[in-house]
Amino acid sequence: MGTWDIGPFDNDTAADFAGDLDEAAAEERVPMIRRVLERAAACVEFLEVPDAERAVAAAALVVAQHPAGGPSGPGYGPSEPLPPFPADLRALAVAALDQVLGGLCELAVVWDEAVDGPKWRRDIVRLRDVLDPPVPPQRQVLFAV
Repeated sequence: MGTWDIGPFDNDTAADFAGDLDEAAAEERVPMIRRVLERAAACVEFLEVPDAERAVAAAALVVAQHPAGGPSGPGYGPSEPLPPFPADLRALAVAALDQVLGGLCELAVVWDEAVDGPKWRRDIVRLRDVLDPPVPPQRQVLFAV
């Protein structure tokens, strides 16, 4: 089937990753998520679709544990409980999502050519912004120059 919607787990690669997490021993789940995020974040060449899809899914799981986050998506995410993630996974997830949104990501290129591409991109930015909120513009001058 490939990809059926824009959600983090709405593709075969991410759904398989969720299944792999469910089948893994509880103590292996965080290291699995870390490896996926590290692989995407460290990519200096073209980030291919499967690695990007897994990175988006892993980042969505990190967002789901953030106080400002929400569920990772209906139906296709892991069904087994995940342990609390260490705080450093947030920065790693931001770095991975930055790679996904960048110009050297095959998944972004594919989505940019799709009708739902702008909505997909907004959803990825929303995930990123939960983990690293943008600084709001300053409305008043603090110092007279």
